[in-house]
Amino acid sequence: MSVFASLVEGLADLVRPVFHDSAAAAAIVLFTAFVRLLVHPLSRASARGQRARAALQPRIAELRRKHGKNPEKLQKAVLELHAREKVSPLSGCLPSLFQLPAFFLLYHLFSNAEIGGGANSLLAHTLFAAPLGGRWADALADGGPFGPQGLVYAALFAVVAVVATFNYRRTKRMMAASAASAAGPRGAAGGGEGPQVPGMGAITRFMPLMSFFTLVTVAVVPLAAALYVVTSTTWSAVERAVLYRDMPGAAPATAVLG
Repeated sequence: MSVFASLVEGLADLVRPVFHDSAAAAAIVLFTAFVRLLVHPLSRASARGQRARAALQPRIAELRRKHGKNPEKLQKAVLELHAREKVSPLSGCLPSLFQLPAFFLLYHLFSNAEIGGGANSLLAHTLFAAPLGGRWADALADGGPFGPQGLVYAALFAVVAVVATFNYRRTKRMMAASAASAAGPRGAAGGGEGPQVPGMGAITRFMPLMSFFTLVTVAVVPLAAALYVVTSTTWSAVERAVLYRDMPGAAPATAVLG
């Protein structure tokens, strides 16, 4: 933890001439960008996997027509198809999983008063008026939602809300296009489709709403960890818009945000 603290302090010293008192906050944003660059190959692999899954939809539709009255046999056939084509239904989770260590490092670093047996000097750093080790509850207690600290969180909440809405609308469009492709003409006429793999039905219903839970995360974690979450979420939205721009149901960012 002390090594990581030294890394953040070193980055803050590098950008201090530009960002002054908010140098540590800028260092966290730079650290987040570095982590996302490291994870980017996994994101590209995830996009390739998504395209491969989309290419399987006609064959899955055929399996649905063949085994539609036997859900267990249908699920087994679809899983075998994914295994045969070496396509993982859950490969898209890998980029998020590989980012968790970085998030927890920041969370613990800015949640502890002592690091390496000494005082944690990073807790003295701020983003404008808000301490990087503070939380939204602290901001509410010191000036309320529109006080100096509260306004910092209000800006972060606004960014998260815009990104979450972008992700929600885009995910809904892509899922609708994928469902239409998977159902095929007969499925569309019959008014529905069965689950492709066990448990995926619940996941796909819940998935479009996940971005909005970032608001809760930003509200309860230290501000430094919240900065990581906001930066990473925004990066993800832009990255996915680029990597998945040719997927069915994808739309340009201007169209989705408009």
